[in-house]
Amino acid sequence: MDEGSSSAAAVGGVEVDTVGYRGVTACHAVGISYRQLDYWARTALVVPSIRDASGSGTQRLYSFRDLVVLKVVKRLLDAGVSLQNIRKAIETLRSRGVEDLAGITLISDGTTVYECRSPEEVVDLLQGGQGVFGIAIGGAFKEIQGSLSHLPAEPAAGAPVTTEAAEEEADDDSGAVGDELAARRARRRAG
Repeated sequence: MDEGSSSAAAVGGVEVDTVGYRGVTACHAVGISYRQLDYWARTALVVPSIRDASGSGTQRLYSFRDLVVLKVVKRLLDAGVSLQNIRKAIETLRSRGVEDLAGITLISDGTTVYECRSPEEVVDLLQGGQGVFGIAIGGAFKEIQGSLSHLPAEPAAGAPVTTEAAEEEADDDSGAVGDELAARRARRRAG
């Protein structure tokens, strides 16, 4: 994670720069399979910035910014951009803070990925014939925030933290299967 950037954005009542998300949560938030996530981490396409896996039994921990980058990778792949060009685009995105990412639109012609920071740049690129599709990273940012509002998070230091919706689930004693799992988590946190 970019140490120089400080994000005041909160997801589910938790500051995004103080929590991380495990692989399964990242997959749900981004809409990818765990196999894709694992492959992208092993090939260094998107490596978790909070904690990488270091042997059997350890789990990767992704930052909010990592999840935004994962969402962009998914959208670029879905649009047919080559992995080589995606790697170049991701290198540029890695150098940005969370706030900077929200103001970027990526435009691609299927071969090259262009970074645009203003509506004028987008129009110029489209008028020049280069753009075929665009990805507004601010939109991906908002989608991830919405997805994470009901998914568990944990502090970068270790002990589990849940978002507001997950805490409400843990407090509900309706006896449903999902609530039983939430109750087990709550007992584990307390004990």
